[in-house]
Amino acid sequence: MIGAGGTPGGMPTFFIGLAMSIVGAYWLTQQVTVQSGYWTLWGYNAFGVSFVPFLIGVGLLFADGTSKLGLLLLAAGVLIIFAGIILNLTIYFQPTSLFNTLFMLGMLAGGIGLLFKGLKSE
Repeated sequence: MIGAGGTPGGMPTFFIGLAMSIVGAYWLTQQVTVQSGYWTLWGYNAFGVSFVPFLIGVGLLFADGTSKLGLLLLAAGVLIIFAGIILNLTIYFQPTSLFNTLFMLGMLAGGIGLLFKGLKSE
């Protein structure tokens, strides 16, 4: 019988590791708070400036639907907007007990270890 990763056996170990990893990652992410901050560039609010290449690209594509420059500016504008959103996120770990933290990280690390063990040939 072919198991996880094309190796014989290891299926129960693989699925136990998968379950432990999912539970550990879920509990860990439940202790994290994410909030956004100000979008600044050299001390100034830069959110509006990030729309300039996007809007120019949209305008060029409306004028000529095959404009390579318009497509490039549109793509660059979308990337700048998404990068700006992600770069301005602040992540906080909520206060919890040491036991809970060790349990969450232990489940995650142990599950990943069992996942790899399940993929290794026996």
